Formats: sequence, structure tokens, C-alpha cells
Amino acid sequence: MMKRIAFISICFLLCQCNEATTGAKSTASVIEARPLVDGRYNVAFLIMDGVYNTEFTAPFDIFQHTQYRKGIKAMNTFTVANTLHPIMSFEGVRILPDYDYTEEGLPPIDILVVPSAEHHLDTDLEDSTMINFVKEVDRNALFMTSHCDGAFVLAKAGILDSVTSTTFPSDIGLYKERFPHLNVADSVLFVHDGKYITSAGGAKSFEASLYLTELLYGKEIARSIAKGLVIDWKVEDVPRITPQ
Repeated sequence: MMKRIAFISICFLLCQCNEATTGAKSTASVIEARPLVDGRYNVAFLIMDGVYNTEFTAPFDIFQHTQYRKGIKAMNTFTVANTLHPIMSFEGVRILPDYDYTEEGLPPIDILVVPSAEHHLDTDLEDSTMINFVKEVDRNALFMTSHCDGAFVLAKAGILDSVTSTTFPSDIGLYKERFPHLNVADSVLFVHDGKYITSAGGAKSFEASLYLTELLYGKEIARSIAKGLVIDWKVEDVPRITPQ
């Protein structure tokens, strides 16, 4: 009798564990993006497997913090990918995309951020669906931005043909070789030409993002956000090309 009771207890516990595990998976599969707040800029981050942490998280940090400043048109920040399954960054961080740009229901995008990714110099540029998505966003976006080798994606989409741009310092030579018709700037950390902002990437992704923040909200807001992230921000100190 005791053995029978023990057996039934074990079966019960196993069933409970199985239900808990199944419930956890079910919950994970229905997680939705945070609701977008009306009246804000919609800022989309284009991510894919191999995205580099810094070029993604630096601008995300800057732009996301605008929502904590009063009296401004803040930013909704969200990620877009060609899937809703987790994206693995180059450094091994798993990111759950907010929207699948290959499906319907994508919010209008005011600002597109293209962080660098592991294959932005090769196979990513052969992804016609992704390149066409960038072209489509460019039609109505207020700003198109890239960090590090994200510039290769914008260039492949043909939207940098009439402006000056830059990329990761070590890849300037390849950038010029791959897109010989482009006007390419080196020895600068970011370039703003028209509605396009391209940066050298790495930690300098913070500077390019703070520049756009200052452009939209003024020095006081930009410096307050920089201070919150312990960044000594003065646009005058950054080697750059910007409108006169």
C-alpha cells in the first residue's frame, strides 16, 4: 500500500512539473511587444543573427531614455527582424524581436537604426527581402542611421548614392571598393548628410545617437541623457561631418 501511494505521489509530481514547463513555454511563445505610445517617434532597430551588442545597445540606450524627459516628443524603441524567434547576437546575447518585418502589422517607422552584424560584409547583403525592407522604410522615414558596417546595408539599398557616408575605420577601404560611386569620409566618427547619419560604430555609436538626440531635442536634453549614462558629451569635440 505504501509503495502504491509513493508511486502515485511521484506521478503527480511529474505531471505538475510537466504542466509548469509547458506553461512556461506557452507563456514565452505569446509574449508581445510593448504597446507603442501615440505621439512619439517610432524608432526601429533592424537586428539579425550576429548583430553586435554595442552598435545595437548604445543607440537603444540613448533613444529609450528620451521617454523619461518631460515636455518632448519622446521615442518608442522597438526591434524588427525577419522572425519573431530569438536572435543571437555575435557576443551570445539572445534578443526577442518585437516585430517581424516580413509580416503585416509593422508600425510606421520614423527612424531606422541599422547596427552592424557579423555578415554585413557578405551574405546579409544578398538578403533581398531585408534590403527591400530598408528601401521601403526609407520612403517615409525622417532619419536613416547606421553604425559600423551597418552602412554597407544602407549602401546596398542604394539610399546613400547622393550623400556622404562613413563606416567602421578598418573597413573604409572595402567600403570604397564595394561601392566606388559613393562619397566616403574617413577620419571622422560620424557623418550627417540629408536624413542619413552613419557612424564608425563601437563606443562611438553613443556619440552619433546623442547627436541625433541633440538635433531633435536640443543640448540640454542630450546632455542630461548623456549624464545619466556617465558620458561626457560635447558635440563640438567629436570629429564629424554635419550640415553647416
